[in-house]
Amino acid sequence: MEYKRSSTLLVELTQFTGTTSYTRISRQHLLTDGAKYLADQAACYWLMDAVASHLNEIGTLDWFVLVKLELQGTTATLIYEDGNGNEHARQSIGYTDFPMEQIMLYACWDSEHWVIMLPSEY
Repeated sequence: MEYKRSSTLLVELTQFTGTTSYTRISRQHLLTDGAKYLADQAACYWLMDAVASHLNEIGTLDWFVLVKLELQGTTATLIYEDGNGNEHARQSIGYTDFPMEQIMLYACWDSEHWVIMLPSEY
């Protein structure tokens, strides 16, 4: 699959504000329109799966989780925070061809599901 250029994808992602539908990726995890678009265009459903698995470990005591993916060449680090700089978890990714140097996602617990979204959809 040929990826969109990082700058093109970044501009396209800013067009998502709110969502009109949700895509289920597991029993307790939903993607907004923007998060699904990112997963489709960057071929990064692996990222959504990694986020979902860590959200299960973090639990629902904290209803909001900030997720940052930071690339260093072809490796990356996933960082899960509470939005106030307190880290919940960290994961090293040994190899990725993700097209952007970094991306930030939000995850919110709606009392039944974790909803994974772009910051502009919050």
